[in-house]
Amino acid sequence: MRLSIAIAYGAILTALSIMIPIAFGGVLGIYIPPFSATLASHVPLMLGMLISPAIAAAIGFASAVGFLIRLGNPVIAARAATHIVVGLSGALMIKRRTPFWLALLLTAPIHGLLEALVVIPFGFDLYRAGVVVGVGTMLHHLIDSLIALSVVPLLRAARLLESR
Repeated sequence: MRLSIAIAYGAILTALSIMIPIAFGGVLGIYIPPFSATLASHVPLMLGMLISPAIAAAIGFASAVGFLIRLGNPVIAARAATHIVVGLSGALMIKRRTPFWLALLLTAPIHGLLEALVVIPFGFDLYRAGVVVGVGTMLHHLIDSLIALSVVPLLRAARLLESR
């Protein structure tokens, strides 16, 4: 993929990662205290993994900004900041020829563990951090993975994404 096209796609996905929590957080948001999730919020990050590690990391950072703007909650923004590592990890796997679906599956436990760890300094006990946030995040990750996997063939058919 040419650099200018990769940057343009990255910019669009970055904008989406900011706008999904802002525009759709109320509609697609799930809140089961202390867990919260916004369906489809990981999809731009996951698609960014197909472009490059740097772009995936930038999209992860932008999602933290989007959640901070939408909710003003540092705990949720900190959870979203873990998307930087998740996106980078997945993109590096894909760069090493790991199939997209497998990279998404392998990043689910990384995602859950990071979000569980990041809430502990905010006073979450191990049950709420590990089970509620960690497992909840992995389930949310898997749901968004199914969305991302269903979008990729459409992007490839429209020649917006290279086939492998």
